[in-house]
Amino acid sequence: MTILSFRLSRPVLFLFIFINTILMTDFSFANDSQQQKVTHITFELEELSILSKGQSHRFDVEVAQSFEQRARGLMFRREMPEKNGMLFLFENNQMVTMWMENTYIPLDIIFLNRKGMITHIAKSVVPESRDYIHSRVPVVSVLEVNGGVTDDLDIQVGDIIEHPFFTE
Repeated sequence: MTILSFRLSRPVLFLFIFINTILMTDFSFANDSQQQKVTHITFELEELSILSKGQSHRFDVEVAQSFEQRARGLMFRREMPEKNGMLFLFENNQMVTMWMENTYIPLDIIFLNRKGMITHIAKSVVPESRDYIHSRVPVVSVLEVNGGVTDDLDIQVGDIIEHPFFTE
């Protein structure tokens, strides 16, 4: 009733409703499109090895190189095979901070320098936690594996990751 007190003609009122409807429709399509884009992120599968105490432990890892891939990571996964993981690659040596929001499985988060040497391990990080996990020193990569794997395989700071990304 208040709108009618401004004496808007029917064509103007119709145009106002029509434009609002279109704007709202376009906005909701944009949200659907963005959600689909996030939902359909794919990762290349590659092999890497962790060298520890004279042994080589082979893993199949999904590689997260783009911003979108790194932002998604292992979120929304309910399980991960035992010898799998995700390798996050960064363009520059930098301080890295991770968290576990929307990540449903416990992870060991392994921080790596340019040579592939492990500089820090955050062990059995709690699923869905919003606590920040820091690299402590600048790194170029992060490897996430199932929680407990680093203890089971006796992987420690100073061990080396073999993968084509890392330089000698």
